[in-house]
Amino acid sequence: MAAGMQKLSKTFVWILMGMLIVGLAGFGAVNFTSSGSSVAQVGDEEVSIGDYVRELQREQRALQAQTGQTMPMSQLTAFGLDRVVLGRLISIAALDHESKDLGLSIGDENLIQELSAIDAFQSVNGGFDREAYRFALSNAGMSEKQFEEDLRREAARTIVQNAVLAGTKMPQTLTDTLTGFIGARRSFSYVQIAAGDIALTAEVPSDSDLQAFYEDNQDQFLLPEAKVITYAALRPSMLLDEVEVDETQLRQLFDDRSSQYQVPERRLVERLVFANEDAAASAKAQLETGGATFESLVDDRGLTLQDIDLGDVTMGDLGAAGTAVFTAQVGDVAGPLPSDLGPALFRVNGRLEAQITTFEQAKSELRDELASDRARRMVEAQAEDIDDLLAGGATLEELATESGLELAQINWTSEASGGIAAYEGFRAAAASVSADDFPAVDFLDDGSLFALRLDETLPERPEPFTDAKEKVLAAWQAERLATALRTQGEELLAQAEAAGGFPEGAEVKTETGLTRTAYIDTVPAELVTQVFEMEDGAFRLVQDADSAVVVRLDAILAPEDSDDMKLLTQALQAQMDQTLAQALFQAYIQDVQARAEPRIDQQALNAAHANFQ
Repeated sequence: MAAGMQKLSKTFVWILMGMLIVGLAGFGAVNFTSSGSSVAQVGDEEVSIGDYVRELQREQRALQAQTGQTMPMSQLTAFGLDRVVLGRLISIAALDHESKDLGLSIGDENLIQELSAIDAFQSVNGGFDREAYRFALSNAGMSEKQFEEDLRREAARTIVQNAVLAGTKMPQTLTDTLTGFIGARRSFSYVQIAAGDIALTAEVPSDSDLQAFYEDNQDQFLLPEAKVITYAALRPSMLLDEVEVDETQLRQLFDDRSSQYQVPERRLVERLVFANEDAAASAKAQLETGGATFESLVDDRGLTLQDIDLGDVTMGDLGAAGTAVFTAQVGDVAGPLPSDLGPALFRVNGRLEAQITTFEQAKSELRDELASDRARRMVEAQAEDIDDLLAGGATLEELATESGLELAQINWTSEASGGIAAYEGFRAAAASVSADDFPAVDFLDDGSLFALRLDETLPERPEPFTDAKEKVLAAWQAERLATALRTQGEELLAQAEAAGGFPEGAEVKTETGLTRTAYIDTVPAELVTQVFEMEDGAFRLVQDADSAVVVRLDAILAPEDSDDMKLLTQALQAQMDQTLAQALFQAYIQDVQARAEPRIDQQALNAAHANFQ
C-alpha cells in the first residue's frame, strides 16, 4: 500500500512539473543565459537575450557610476539606452552575417596566436597556459567552444573593418585649403580715433528730443517677458516681538560662547628651533653683532619663514617662553628660550590686543539669535494651518488679513534678484508656477514661509518712457558720440583713399604677419576679421563704441613655413582621414544591416525588460 502511495506521489509531482513548464511557456518565460532565445534575428545571426542583457547591464553600471544614482529599467528606456544597445548588437550581428557570406575566418594557427596574446591566458614565462585558459573561461561562465567562436567572429569583423578603412584618405586639396585658411597672414597699418579724443559740445536734449529718440529706438528699451506674481510671506523677523527670551538662557549662551567673547591678548610669532643651547646662543649673538639676520639664520637651516610661522598665539600656548615673548616689542627676537622642541629664538611680528565683550554688550546680539531661532519654529508651527487654509480655498489676500502674512506683488523675470527674488526657493517656485497652479506653502533659506500665485504673464514690451528716461539719455549720448566717431572716421578714410596713404602727422600703427586668431587690445574686436576680407592696398573703416579705426591692408602673406604649421597640416590630414573612414564604415554598416534584414522579437525584448535587474 505504501509503495503504491509513493508511486502515486511521484506521478503527481511529475504532473505538476509538466503543468508548471506549460504555464511558464505560455507566459513567455525566458532563460537569460540561453543563446537559443534571441531578441533579434539578423540574417543567419542571432542577438541572444544573454548578450542583450549583459550589454544593457554594462551601460547601466556606467551610467550609475557617472551619476551616482540607481538607474532602473524605466530610466534606461527614457534615456533611449535600450535602443542604443540593441542597435549596437544588431550592427555586430550584421557584420558577422556579412563575414560569413564573404567566407572570412581565421585558421587554427592564427586563433592560437590570438589566444596567446591575451594576458589572462599566459603562464609566468609568457607562454600560453592551458589551465589558466580553462580557469578564466570557467569563472566567466563560458565554454572553450563558445569563446573561440566569439574570437573567430571578432577577428573576421576586424578583417572586414580594416578592408573598408584601409587606404582611406581625404584629398590633399581640402587639407591645403584648410591649412591655408588657418595659417593665412596679413600685414596692415591703421590709424585709431579714440572716443576720448572726440570733443563734443555740451548739449542737453529736451524731453521732446528724448521722446522722439525713444520712439525711433524702442527695440533698445524692451522689458523682458515677466510673470506678475502675488505672494504672501511670513518671516521670522515678523514674530520677534512675540518671542520672550529668559535672561538665564542668555547668560548660558554667553558662557557657552566665552571663547568668542573673551579673546585674550595674542602675538604673531615665528619660532626657530636649535639642536642645543649653545647653537641657539651662537645664533642670537650673530643677530646682536649684525653678523646675520633672522632670515639668513632660517635659510642656513634649509627652512622658509612659512615653516617656522606659529601664527597668532596666546601666552599659554608658548609655555615657559610665554612671559619673555609677550614682554618683547614687535620686531624683537627673544631667546634663547625653552620650547617643546628644544631651545629656540622667537621673533615677534605683531601684537593683537585682548578683545573682551561683556554680557551687557553681547546681550542684544544673543537675544536676537535666540529669538530668531524660536521665531523660525513658530513659523514652522503655523505652516500646516496656513497650508490647510489654502487647500480649503482661502486666497492670499485673506491670509494676509486673517493670519498677518506680508502680501506683495512682483513682476518676476529670471534676472530679478532683489528682495524675496534673491532666495533660490522663491526663484525655483516662480520659474515653474503656471496659471493652473494653486498656492501652496513653501520655505525660504532663512526660515520664512511663502505661497505665490501667477496673476498674468506680461509679454516683451517697451519700458515706459518715464521709467526708461535715464537709459534713453545714456543711449542718446552714446549715439551722438558714435555719430561723431563715424564722421571723423569717414573723413580720414576719404583722405587716405584720395592720397593712397595716411595723412602726414597721423599716428600710424603697423602689424606684420598676423593670423586670423590674433588679438589686438583696445581696437574694435572685428578689426582683424575684416582685414582678412580686404583686397591688397584697400582701406576700410571699422568702428565700435570706443573708437573708429581706418585700416589699410599692406600685404597678403602665405602660411608660415614652420614646424608648427607642418604639425598642424599633419593633424588636419589625420583627423579628416579618420572622419572620412568613420563615415564610410558607417555607410557600409547601414548597407550591411539593410541587406541582412534585421527582425526584432518584441515579445522576447519585453520579457527581457520585465525581468531586468
